[in-house]
Amino acid sequence: MNAIIIAAVWGVIMMFSGILFKDNSRVRVLSIIGIVLLLVSNCLDLGGTHFFNINTHNMLYFDSFGLLFNTIAFASTLIYFLLSGKDIEKVGSNVGEYFALIFFVLCGVSIVSSFNTLLMLFIGIEMLSIPLYILTGSDKRNLKSNEASLKYFLMGAFSTGLMLLGIAFLYGASEKGTFFVDELAIGKSVVSPLFIVGLILLMVSMAFKVSAAPFHFWTPDVYDGAPTVFTSFMATVVKAAAFIGFIRLFGDSFNDVKPQWQIFVAIITAATLFIGNLTAVFQQSVKRMLAYSSIAQAGFMLFALLTLNTYAKEGIILYTAAYSLATIGIFAILIKMKDYTFDGFNGLAKYHPVLAAVNTIFLLSLAGIPLTAGFFAKYYMLAAVLQTGKFLWLVIFSLICAAVSIYYYFRVIQAMYFKEGTPQIADTTVSFKSMLIILAIIVVLLGIFPQWLIDKLYIIYI
Repeated sequence: MNAIIIAAVWGVIMMFSGILFKDNSRVRVLSIIGIVLLLVSNCLDLGGTHFFNINTHNMLYFDSFGLLFNTIAFASTLIYFLLSGKDIEKVGSNVGEYFALIFFVLCGVSIVSSFNTLLMLFIGIEMLSIPLYILTGSDKRNLKSNEASLKYFLMGAFSTGLMLLGIAFLYGASEKGTFFVDELAIGKSVVSPLFIVGLILLMVSMAFKVSAAPFHFWTPDVYDGAPTVFTSFMATVVKAAAFIGFIRLFGDSFNDVKPQWQIFVAIITAATLFIGNLTAVFQQSVKRMLAYSSIAQAGFMLFALLTLNTYAKEGIILYTAAYSLATIGIFAILIKMKDYTFDGFNGLAKYHPVLAAVNTIFLLSLAGIPLTAGFFAKYYMLAAVLQTGKFLWLVIFSLICAAVSIYYYFRVIQAMYFKEGTPQIADTTVSFKSMLIILAIIVVLLGIFPQWLIDKLYIIYI
């Protein structure tokens, strides 16, 4: 509850910061103070120190799983602000409003990680989505940004309609007429057609939010058209939060009727892995490649939904951390580049060896190479499937797709180290490079000692 209240209040503060401060750098510092406060308050909440004791009438349920993810999301956002905060200032003149929208998104993140009714899930998802429609179109002079914002809004509104329709069907199909997720499937040894339709509609809506195939078609255009600095946030913290909500929903509501929907999720997972990796291979823009790469990464994260076992919960926590940190680091470097094509990275190692080195670590993590966080993240996802004793074909298929992903990630490494060129890159400060080095070290440490993070999942929440 600490995070929900503080994120909402700080969002309001940031709305008025433009009036109080004319210097954009002060607005940025105020946002960093806010995210630090949010991170600390959530850690205190995880340890049992609650600033706000509000009776939510069981509509919100706080546990170590949700609060630990909040910690990852807020820490990732803090790193995002430190690395890319100055670039947010360059998007437009309404800097305070951009930061305010991000804090409102984080409020939605906190709700999605702790909902206990379908209505709170709906509110959380909308709080995640609506500010992003605005941020996507924040570069008003760019037609691609305007197009991306309109496309995102229309597709998002359509998926919201599906979600509401699914919620209505599930409410009608429940024996008690309830929205509470832990009571929806009670006594459903034989499920009704109404229940199945509601379940499918809700699954399709959530699949849209996490850009799972075949509901991924909005992702490349939106990620490519949005200002790069906001694409970084959308592709990491927001996507990870949607996955946590997806897993909480099906783990609490529909785990008892898993045979009815498991094969459907397996097909979506296979399609997501195939389409994401295959299309990423043919991209000429690194930014667009990362958009398709995020679809492929979503395929691996869907393993947690498919299995819903101990490995799945541990794995999704590690995966969200590994994926978010590495992707934020790559985008922080990409923002500084003037040419987003693969050729734009030619010779980067010669002129900017530090940037090339850390970028390599981030790319290796996304590819799942050992000694990076991405390796154990993928390992836990595959182990979760193997623990079920089913879907061996999907494990083999995912390994083939992972091998394909190495190709397009290594294209960037090849350009940086083995091709001649003069990359055009904006001036980078010592503090920026130092922050990237620290981030790369964290990615490597998580790859060597993943239990440092996973063990926090078993903190007894009071």
